Amino acid sequence: MITDVFDSAKRSWVMSRVRGRDTKPELLVRSLLHGFGYRFTVNGPRNRNLPGKPDIVLPKYRTCVFVHGCFWHGHLDCRYARIPKTRPEWWRAKIERNRTRDARNLVELENRGWNAIVVWTCRLRTRALIKAFAATLPELVEGSDGVGTIPLRVAEPGTDYRADR
Repeated sequence: MITDVFDSAKRSWVMSRVRGRDTKPELLVRSLLHGFGYRFTVNGPRNRNLPGKPDIVLPKYRTCVFVHGCFWHGHLDCRYARIPKTRPEWWRAKIERNRTRDARNLVELENRGWNAIVVWTCRLRTRALIKAFAATLPELVEGSDGVGTIPLRVAEPGTDYRADR
């Protein structure tokens, strides 16, 4: 087991600097949406009152966008979602609670008639991945045959992020 290079006070300070919003991936998704002409809210009342407090809300399309960090939200089979070697049981439990909460929030959004797009940050790491994501963005936001036809839209083909399905 590798020990932490920081003492607990320094580690706490470092972790307190991890951003919760306005991250580079989130800003990138907002920029892409804006480039396509979509209008959205970031800190509006809808964002705070919807389950999961979505990163981006597109009211016209009743669509929410969640930009999930692979580590914090436990992206399955992703190289960026490794459990730390220090206190692995604690981290597994924490990340599993995050995954459960995320799944519950997506189901609640669906029950309220909202669409959800989950974007994993690993899918925005290279220009090629960003280009591929951008190409699917209008379909993700608007659906393949109109507004409100797909209850959950994911930016990663073939993956259903709801734990209960």
